Amino acid sequence: MCGICGIVDWAVDEPVDVSVLKRMVSQVSHRGPDGYGIVVDGSVGLGHSRLSIVDLTGGAQPMANEDETLWIVFNGEIYNHIELRPDLESKGHRFSTSCDTECILHLYEEYGERCLEFLNGQFAFVIWDRVNRRVFMARDRLGVRPLFYSTLGNRLVFASEVKSLLVVPGVSARIDPIGLDQTFTFWSPQAPRSAFEGISQLPPAHYAIWTEHGAR
Repeated sequence: MCGICGIVDWAVDEPVDVSVLKRMVSQVSHRGPDGYGIVVDGSVGLGHSRLSIVDLTGGAQPMANEDETLWIVFNGEIYNHIELRPDLESKGHRFSTSCDTECILHLYEEYGERCLEFLNGQFAFVIWDRVNRRVFMARDRLGVRPLFYSTLGNRLVFASEVKSLLVVPGVSARIDPIGLDQTFTFWSPQAPRSAFEGISQLPPAHYAIWTEHGAR
């Protein structure tokens, strides 16, 4: 497993506070002891803590496409990435690694949100689309890989684990009574709810697209 996290703020033009982003990554460092990376693109910051599985030397994240118009942080494994690669290369996509993460980026370039139709695996990932200024996040069909998020006005924060969100100023650890009731009833909160007020989880088999105008 790996740990992913990030901050996106559409309300300001100032760079993301790197110290907050580093604290977010540190909270999920146990999920990925083999590598650490952050990327800041103005008011967008992405963080990743890596457990190396595919392409041990070339799969560092956050990862970009050829012209750095797309950036991804990814937790999981795409089992059919080797089969998908030749078709993408035939369409003109150029790979710089043999990592399954890069395959997701090129699928998104080619098909947009329909990229999910091609993926066989367990995953949670977030893509920052610089050209369209939008965030695309998705979770695998069974919800094997976790993905939590919170919105603070025009700011979106996300992470693999709730405790990574709790280091962000403004995110509270107040217990959600309904989430608590669901935990006692079903053994865990039912997505999109979590155990904390103001913190949601992306449900299994779902994706979300975020822009400065809201989410769908």
